[in-house]
Amino acid sequence: MKLRFWGVRGSIATPGPTTVKYGGNTTCIEVTTDNGEIIILDAGTGINPLGQKLLKQLPVTAHIFITHTHWDHIQGLPFFSPIFIPGNEIKIYGGLDPVTNEGIERALGVQLQYSYFPIREAELNASVEYNTIKPGESISIGEAKITPILLSHPVLNFGYRIDCDGQSIFFTGDYEPIFNIYEPDENEYEEYQSFIDQKNQQIITAMQDVNALIIDSSYTSEEYIIKKGWGHGTYNSAIKLAKQAKAKKLFFTHHEPTRTDEQLEVIYKQQLNENPNTEFEIILAKEGHDILL
Repeated sequence: MKLRFWGVRGSIATPGPTTVKYGGNTTCIEVTTDNGEIIILDAGTGINPLGQKLLKQLPVTAHIFITHTHWDHIQGLPFFSPIFIPGNEIKIYGGLDPVTNEGIERALGVQLQYSYFPIREAELNASVEYNTIKPGESISIGEAKITPILLSHPVLNFGYRIDCDGQSIFFTGDYEPIFNIYEPDENEYEEYQSFIDQKNQQIITAMQDVNALIIDSSYTSEEYIIKKGWGHGTYNSAIKLAKQAKAKKLFFTHHEPTRTDEQLEVIYKQQLNENPNTEFEIILAKEGHDILL
């Protein structure tokens, strides 16, 4: 498998001179199997340049797995050029929203309403197929097996494990480790902590021994104090998970939108200095970075 980062920024796209090195596009990762299947994780603004690249290899069959439907993870869908071209097959996967009771088709349908976009869904020329998926139920695409797992975020949110070609990837999308909402002296504390421990073990098992672990690492531990509950993790929580899962490589991603390239590198170097003997490589996700597993 080969993966390429097309967008590594969180929350809102941040183009400009201070984000040129690591990139300002929001989340999008392209995974290509040895047999040429195209699997796309999230459709942030990074899916736009990915679509331009795919125009050189028509016809395209692309499988787009959406972690969740917050804007920064779907806002590139209407700008994904292959979706307008006859002969292309675009297959979009996502969960059933427990609040709206609607599947992933709602995301694109809402975006292509006349109030928000000049082209209607009925005018798309590619074959577009929607697939509602469930936690723990794997999907096969060629030789690849993609398994969604439910992760903590303020909306229905999947992490995805991909196993193919003897290699494995886990991508969290947006993810904040569950924390106990009760104080230790409250009666509910132990019962809720037991639930947290069970859920964390399920997540670690899903990530176990992956070759590449790509984690939402939006905040420093100091920043997290005032952003607890916002739905994002820290550099330290990512490293802890990588250790527990025995990952081979850890990629920090979903970079805080106000953070410059220089600030990212300062934090990255600090993390390397504080964790000198990890058994896995720690990497700062970078737009345009190709990784061959």
